[in-house]
Amino acid sequence: MGTLSRGDVEHVAHLARLGLTADELARLEVQLNHILDQYAVLSGLDTDAIPPTAQTIELENILREDVARPSLERAEALANAPERDERNVIVPAILGGD
Repeated sequence: MGTLSRGDVEHVAHLARLGLTADELARLEVQLNHILDQYAVLSGLDTDAIPPTAQTIELENILREDVARPSLERAEALANAPERDERNVIVPAILGGD
């Protein structure tokens, strides 16, 4: 398996819009190459006798019961909104609005 160069790590950081220091880039280069080395070990294992699975653990419902309870007062809910009117939080249009 190939290794990632410092340039590869800088390129990925740039694509992800991460402003990393030289120390962070060096640490990330080591960590990412370690991950690739571990993947190479795993890819060498014989898994022919293992049936494919879509789920590795049992699924269970972890949601709490839906119980009605008091909520925030409108003024309290709007208190930290950067823009608001008397009833609503005002946000920029994202789908062709004026």
